[in-house]
Amino acid sequence: MVVLASPLLRIDRLTKRYPGVTALDGLTIELPRGLVGLVGANGAGKTTMFRMLLGISKPTEGSIEVCGIDVAKDPIGVRSRLGYMPEHDCLPLDQTAADVVSTFGELSGLPARAARQRASDILDLVGLDEARFRPIGGFSTGMRQRTKLAQALVGDPELVLLDEPTAGLDPLGREEMLALVARLGTFGISVIMATHLLDDVQQVCDHVVMIDAGRLVVSGGTDSLLERTGLVTVDVGVRGDELVAGLVLVGLAAVAEDGLVEVTVEGNHQMDLLRDVIAERGLPLYRLSTRLTSLDEVFLRLAGTQS
Repeated sequence: MVVLASPLLRIDRLTKRYPGVTALDGLTIELPRGLVGLVGANGAGKTTMFRMLLGISKPTEGSIEVCGIDVAKDPIGVRSRLGYMPEHDCLPLDQTAADVVSTFGELSGLPARAARQRASDILDLVGLDEARFRPIGGFSTGMRQRTKLAQALVGDPELVLLDEPTAGLDPLGREEMLALVARLGTFGISVIMATHLLDDVQQVCDHVVMIDAGRLVVSGGTDSLLERTGLVTVDVGVRGDELVAGLVLVGLAAVAEDGLVEVTVEGNHQMDLLRDVIAERGLPLYRLSTRLTSLDEVFLRLAGTQS
């Protein structure tokens, strides 16, 4: 008999209220295992959700299951399967990366020698092998972020919660951190990455959850949220004006500019109309390129419909 793995996360009507503020408002989500992006503006409720996943904060209403475990019934069991990389600066600056990460390994239940070896392996994975015996106070922002990631991984978690992992990083450091996050999936580790940078999610995550002011905007596969819509550029040589005229007749907005035709399309039906006009008029097609909708556009469109 095949046993199906439980969902990574199952949330039902999750609500968290503080005096005068509702941080999360009736969230119901089921997430698959893999790399998940939790996106929203600062103050949208991402960190509040992480605190409840860890069992640090209790919901006002609703329930949470993480890796098949009810957080309310067994918060320690949940935390034994989780790694957590907080957003804020939390590392002891007078300690070395090796000492900090190995200590977290021991806290996860590893014997001291095994924790030290595991810390060495994880620090090598995140690119801090040569710096592991240096005090953290002398680390750059990028190195501190890598140390925080290492302590989240040392206990061999099933799921890692990353709170703004690229915060404060320069472009190169950001790309390197995202590459590390993407690698975690190859080790069978699931990730929920909280961020306000939708480009980061689009680059590495298989699934995205968008929240705004504590409410769910949308949850789904990253690819499924990115439609081939927007602007299409067509090169038909010197017959661009003829293409524009034909497209206007079928109701498509188009303009010829610098020898190219730019067409605004929405969905497959209008792409088919574009194709038919080119074929019916016998126009030469030298190039056609489409632009994928970004997650920023998806968020703005869907959040706007709920406001």
